[in-house]
This record gives sequence, C-alpha cells and structure tokens, in this order.
Amino acid sequence: MNLNLQHKNALVCGSTQGIGKAAAKQLATLGANITLAARNEEKLQHVLTELDTSKGQKHTYIVADFQNPTDLGEKITAFISENHAFHILINNTGGPAGGPVFSAKIEEFERAFTQHLKCNHILAQSVVAGMKDAGYGRIINIISTSVKQPLDGLGVSNTIRGAVANWSKTLSNELGQFGITVNNVLPGATATERLSEIIKNKAAKTGKTIDEVRNTMKNAVPAKRFAQPEEIANAIAFLASEAASYINGINVPVDGGRTKSL
Repeated sequence: MNLNLQHKNALVCGSTQGIGKAAAKQLATLGANITLAARNEEKLQHVLTELDTSKGQKHTYIVADFQNPTDLGEKITAFISENHAFHILINNTGGPAGGPVFSAKIEEFERAFTQHLKCNHILAQSVVAGMKDAGYGRIINIISTSVKQPLDGLGVSNTIRGAVANWSKTLSNELGQFGITVNNVLPGATATERLSEIIKNKAAKTGKTIDEVRNTMKNAVPAKRFAQPEEIANAIAFLASEAASYINGINVPVDGGRTKSL
C-alpha cells in the first residue's frame, strides 16, 4: 500500500491543537511538506518544531483568521504565488458553540457559515488549479458525525456541518475527472479541548458532574472510550495518500461505532 507523501505539499488548517495538529504531524511523518494555518502565531511556531523532517521535509505556516475569509483567501493566494502549490488541503476549524437550534441567533448561523463553508470554498478555489496541474489532489474536510445523525445540543453545528457535507459531495463530482478527490472525515467524541468544553457546558446545564457527563458519553460508544486525535489523523492521512485514489465523495465516520446509521 502506497502511503508515501514525499514531495507532496499539504495545507493543514486549524493545526495548532487537537485533530488539526495530529493530522499535520501524521502527514509530515509520511513525508509531506506541511504548511500550517491558524490565527495564533506563537502556537504555530511551536507546532512547527514538532513536525518530522527526517525525509528532508520543509515546513512553514500562515497566520490567518477563519472569521475573515477575504483575508484568508488573499494570504493563501499570495503564499502559493511566492512559494508552491498544494496537493493536499485539510479543511479544519473550530466548531460553533453549543445550544438548541431554536434559540440560536441568526448571527451564530452566519458566523459558522463563514468559518466553515465560505472558508472551505475559498481555500478549495485557491488550491485546485495547482492540483489540476499536478494531476493529484486531496481535499479532506473534517466535519462531524452529525452529518449522519444530528447531535443533541449542537443545533448550529448540525445545520452548518450538513451544508459543508453537501458542498463537499457536489465538489467531488465536479473535480474527480482531474485526479482530485474530495472526502469528509467525521470524528466522533475525540479527546480535544472542544470536547472538554462540550462536557463542561452539559454539566452546567444538567446539574450533573463533569465525570457523570463524560461517562455517559463514553458509554454511548461501543468502544467505551473517546478517540485520540491521532486516530482521526490516521484516517485523514490514508485519504490523503495514493492508496485512496479511487475513494471520492464519501463520509468516513471515525467514532468507535457510536453513529447508529449506516
């Protein structure tokens, strides 16, 4: 199985922590040159030092705010013009705040739509020309299992994630002919800062302890545990590789079997 990513350039978004950071490290281990993208430069510089360089990889970063899609697009376009095109794009950014969908403010939907769908689209438009020239492209969107089964208390997230999934499927149909695949990885409950925030909020709203909420969530997973970010990164790395060249337009739950639908 060919998992070698040497001489491939990967843009990994939201890569200063959690799943994004784990994905950047795994892709680097397989030989890819990594460009990290996030808004905190200090954290970006720190992650840069953790990336594998044993195969001669060269890594860098871009400081960008995913609440400002115009600025993001301009920075990516300038980077490509001055440096190199990308073979791999990992679309990943923090999820919207929790809460019931009925009580959500319009501004919450607009903010999430900008951060997720609009930025994903701008990034895809920025990198696809280079992927076409190379005859190799992988666009991988980190979404959520809510694409298949809405999650209680995450109304805005459920709504916007579904939009991203449908955008992704449509894009996969349009780009497949150019050797570019577009797929979604759907993480289940993963041991990240975001999960800790969700657990804390649920505890506060229900009056349960944090341990009670955490154990209830774990018991809903057949594996009886949360995923580690590295386990999600393994699926991302496979989809980014040559081995996944005929996998296109799919949703891949990485959730320990929690999602009830097929």
